Amino acid sequence: MIRGRYTLVVALPKGRNFTDGYKALLEAGLDLPPLGEGRALLHGREGGVALLELRNHDVPTYVDLGIADVGVVGKDVLLESGRDVYEPVDLGTGACRLSLIRHPKASGPLRRIATKYPRFTAQVLRERGWVADVIPLSGNVELAALTGLADAVVDVVQTGATLRAAGLAELEVLAHSTARFIVNRQALKLKRELLRPLIERLRANAQRRPDGA
Repeated sequence: MIRGRYTLVVALPKGRNFTDGYKALLEAGLDLPPLGEGRALLHGREGGVALLELRNHDVPTYVDLGIADVGVVGKDVLLESGRDVYEPVDLGTGACRLSLIRHPKASGPLRRIATKYPRFTAQVLRERGWVADVIPLSGNVELAALTGLADAVVDVVQTGATLRAAGLAELEVLAHSTARFIVNRQALKLKRELLRPLIERLRANAQRRPDGA
């Protein structure tokens, strides 16, 4: 266990949200360890702040189960995870959307939908009363629509350039996503004096950004 050895354990995902999250926390006054200090995926010295570098979809799990006190992760990942975490700040970075995508010449009902977000997609289907098989994939889901594996796909879209290059069309935006600061519910109580001011500073900084919430 690592929580007792550090004042705060922070979980950040690899990629753009790592860079943006690290910067946002520094700007909010959190004394983060320099990158490269410590083992490759665990940065920090005992008695200070520890930084865990995780796969994107693992961040909510680490925070929910209390291995990490706080984390930064995209709303799309939160929607898929179903984890019970406190989500106090929309950092406003890493904007993208979860969309229903199909070949523009395709027609007929949606019988099979491929996605990296099977839980979220199944929930959308239930809410709308649609009947379709959800096919979980971990690779390039757009290929499922191009090869006929699925009638449509649900995937993350940023600019839409990749879809246009593949000859696919964005039929509908199902959810919008930005990076969120998340907190373990027990940690919020036990480390209130540290976390409450941090949350307020993160909110204030996010509101000052041109693209902030």
